[in-house]
Amino acid sequence: MVRIRAPAHLHTGNPDLSGDMGRLFGTLGFAIDFPYLEITVKRAEGNKDKANDKDALVFLKRLRESYDFPPVEVEILHYIPKWVGVGFHTTLALTLGLGVSKLYSLNLSLEDIALAVRRGLITALGFYAVKVGGFIVEGGFPVNRREKVVPPLIFRGEVPGDWFFVVAIPETPRKKLEEVRKVEDNILENLKKMPPELADRLSRIVLMKILPAFVERDIKTFGEGLYQFNHLLGQFWSDYQENVYCCDIVNEGIKLMLEDAYCACQTSWGPTFYGIVDSLSRAENVRDKIKRFLEENGDGGEVFVTKANNRGAVVLDG
Repeated sequence: MVRIRAPAHLHTGNPDLSGDMGRLFGTLGFAIDFPYLEITVKRAEGNKDKANDKDALVFLKRLRESYDFPPVEVEILHYIPKWVGVGFHTTLALTLGLGVSKLYSLNLSLEDIALAVRRGLITALGFYAVKVGGFIVEGGFPVNRREKVVPPLIFRGEVPGDWFFVVAIPETPRKKLEEVRKVEDNILENLKKMPPELADRLSRIVLMKILPAFVERDIKTFGEGLYQFNHLLGQFWSDYQENVYCCDIVNEGIKLMLEDAYCACQTSWGPTFYGIVDSLSRAENVRDKIKRFLEENGDGGEVFVTKANNRGAVVLDG
């Protein structure tokens, strides 16, 4: 039996949806300690794969299209929430492939697994969160090689231990956004082209504000850059969601979070949003404030404090 734990991740966004420079997307974001995915993979009795989640069976089928291995039984012991923008499906697909490879000594690289299960190829934040953790910037894929290669890692940094993430997952918009995510592939296939001048601006914010501030551990400027980037990108995505953010609750929650945090960003399609602060007491105050807001303006939801994960996936047994 092999037991593996892997981190969830938080998107900040994609700097280039224009493609006029020959590449598309790119991503920046973070691997985080909580929530995390923990699974076991072991030899199955009988001649069929078994799993306590149907998504695992889908990814096993894809993996078996490229590699031959005996049946396995997969158990998810700890879940990352599904359909909320923190990476359940990509993390499951890649972690499951790692487990199968170790169990049967297939010696597969994570790149081999990603190409076989077809996850982490459009945006590779989830891929690098599993592989190396930390603060991640990846460089997108060549426009003529979509889903043929894993986008390259162009920056990876250790997030300081005294930086805390406050993560909020509102309950009210979850069902609606789950339906959006089910047609995500179709949206991305037919996505409008970003104006090159917007891609220029986003890329400049990354190169000349976010990255230097991170290297210098200037959390104030780093947070300003993350918010500016995420908000500007949200304006582009407003054709596909209610406004700059996915819904009114997230819009108001981000405004509230900005009163006390260095940034506030929506991850992926939402509804999850997050902020970064530099002390545990401050993080707990923001958490409590956002939790009250969600309870007073909807059906509540999850709000928690976590740190970055600077390790990626780890094998606990096996």
